[in-house]
Amino acid sequence: MRQGRLGLLVGEGSRISRRSLLVGVGVGAAGALAALGWAGASLISADRPLALVYRGPAACSGCAEAVAALLRSAPAPFRTEYCGPGEERQISRSTLSEAAVYAQPGGGNVGPAWRRMRDYAEDIRGFVHDGGHYLGFCLGAYLAAANPGLGLIDGKVRQYISTDGASVDSTDDTVVEVRWGGRLRHMYFQDGPMFELRSGAPGTVLATYDTGAAAAVITTFGAGRVGLVGPHPEADHSWYADVGLTNPDGVQFDLGHDLVARTTDGRGLDHGQS
Repeated sequence: MRQGRLGLLVGEGSRISRRSLLVGVGVGAAGALAALGWAGASLISADRPLALVYRGPAACSGCAEAVAALLRSAPAPFRTEYCGPGEERQISRSTLSEAAVYAQPGGGNVGPAWRRMRDYAEDIRGFVHDGGHYLGFCLGAYLAAANPGLGLIDGKVRQYISTDGASVDSTDDTVVEVRWGGRLRHMYFQDGPMFELRSGAPGTVLATYDTGAAAAVITTFGAGRVGLVGPHPEADHSWYADVGLTNPDGVQFDLGHDLVARTTDGRGLDHGQS
């Protein structure tokens, strides 16, 4: 969970540099796009699936923008729009029906955040139950739990720093070691959760903390999938610089991209026991 963000925010909207556009579409299509100009870029962006990212009082400053940037930069990129009480897009069943993904970024404490989100709970639950996908980052993962929360996970969501053997015992910003896909990696962390899926529940553990507790999971709710992560795979260079931290691996986004891809395509998901 994060109280606020300092420094330069990640760029908003769905801007695409000409260089990245041409590399992404290949040399053959580049000629056609050159003739079309930026209209061609707009057409490509419009064809991408829509990810709605919450931005509002239940999220910290800069957290929504970082999640949106992660989604736009994924190997299978999304078109992103913000939704929330102060946005042009409000959270509603009709708005969510246009999207493939709803993402809930980091923020402050669970109690106040839930009071700001509970009026949207049924619409978000209905969206996922009917086949949409939910991505929860830190606070967004806490909010996937029940009592209080959206009730999207068949299991428990608990504070990692309160568990036995945790290598972190404060709510300060830090870097933690995880094993993601069996490989040792380092991630930005600030009082994020761990996950305990019920035995036999559908789900896959993508990453574990040094205690062996799950740091990132994918599970199902109705016809949709739910991807949750305790640390911050969306953290960019400014996050580390703001608090004087460094990542031994360098600042990379492949773990976040893996979470997004595995949640949206269901690859490797253990469907549990009936």
